[in-house]
Amino acid sequence: MPAYARTATLAGLTSAVLAVLGGAQPYAHRPGGTAPGATGGPAPVAADGFRSVRTYPVVAPPVRLRIRALRVDSPLQRLGLRPDGTVEVPARPDVAGWYERGPRPGQPGPAVVLGHVDSRTGPGVFARLRTVRPGTLIGVDRADGSKVTFRVTRVAQTSKTAFPTDLVYAPTLDATLRLVTCGGSFDRDRGSYRDNVIVFADEA
Repeated sequence: MPAYARTATLAGLTSAVLAVLGGAQPYAHRPGGTAPGATGGPAPVAADGFRSVRTYPVVAPPVRLRIRALRVDSPLQRLGLRPDGTVEVPARPDVAGWYERGPRPGQPGPAVVLGHVDSRTGPGVFARLRTVRPGTLIGVDRADGSKVTFRVTRVAQTSKTAFPTDLVYAPTLDATLRLVTCGGSFDRDRGSYRDNVIVFADEA
């Protein structure tokens, strides 16, 4: 069970960085180092030893994501790491995925959800994510029937070669949510989009 679920751990980042979604061949970041073609330094890794005196309840894993404003109502696939060290991507374009090596939604820290923007057969689950506005509510259903709601605070679009790892994965005392998909123009040579769209949200 994640350390975030028991006595309060303000650990550093989970040392996995997301796979960026959309297009025929998703571009993936690798834990502990820069993504192919990236210009930044190594991805941050977990840093134990910084603990809070606060305690937090255990929460059940997420099973569904709802964004009424975008007409998103998707089950959540659990995502881990591939054998090559990159983060898995959702198997279907119409289903979002939760990175299960990070915090669960409602635990302190950034819970990360990935979704495709499109596919060869049509729009993906996050096709309209770039249009979401601050204040929009995001609901997450959990396996035990409980729910947690997040409120969008901002939306960013960044180049994949300058992915803001610290902003997305940095530990927080409060429960936060990050939604990530592809954006920008399509690079036909690479078979993927050039940018990422990242939605930042705090527990409402």
